[in-house]
Amino acid sequence: MRTEKLDHTIDLVRSVPYFAHLDEIALEAVAQSAISRHYGRGEVIFLEGDPCAGLCIVEEGRVKIYKLSQDGREQVVKLIGPGEFFNEVAVLDGGPNPASAMAVLESTLWIIDRRSVLALLARYPSLAVGIIENLAARARHLLSLVEDLSLRTVSARVAKLLVTQAVGGDDSPRRMTQQEMAAQLGTVREMVSRVLHSFEEEGLIRFDRHRIVILDQEGLESKAMM
Repeated sequence: MRTEKLDHTIDLVRSVPYFAHLDEIALEAVAQSAISRHYGRGEVIFLEGDPCAGLCIVEEGRVKIYKLSQDGREQVVKLIGPGEFFNEVAVLDGGPNPASAMAVLESTLWIIDRRSVLALLARYPSLAVGIIENLAARARHLLSLVEDLSLRTVSARVAKLLVTQAVGGDDSPRRMTQQEMAAQLGTVREMVSRVLHSFEEEGLIRFDRHRIVILDQEGLESKAMM
């Protein structure tokens, strides 16, 4: 007999786009293998180089995947939100975690250990399709990140971030600190601050307390070389 908790976990797994095609038996098998974990804001989930932490599915909150240089500089690789999963590389190749993960908001994750994931993949090939599709999407994101860091100026990177974060027709990008923006863009906070103020002087954006409001979408897209 299925419990309310198991039904809740099945609904979570079904909400992940790459798992939505699984049949009920496969969904239940994945859900039964998952363990819930809660992380406070700023809490480290795992560190780069540590043994594989397992496949992590975000139920609520937000997680950043990041790399740290020896001198402490941070490069955010990806922000992961509800209905997304991460750390599939370590699960599949058996190596250590390839990057670190931290909760940037209070977050609830469901974690499936590597042995269970491999057993599920052997039993349910359709699950493998979902993970492969996610890997392909991640590869596209990383290629875009390489392009941004190597071929776009800091000004273009800031403009692109503002445009892409203003989703759903909203003229206000998702709230981020200038330090968070810098970490995602491969630069420093002071440079982000200078670029934002230059955009304000050009009439592209305005500051509304702690928000940035886009005034000229096309102008920002031109700056971003999009």
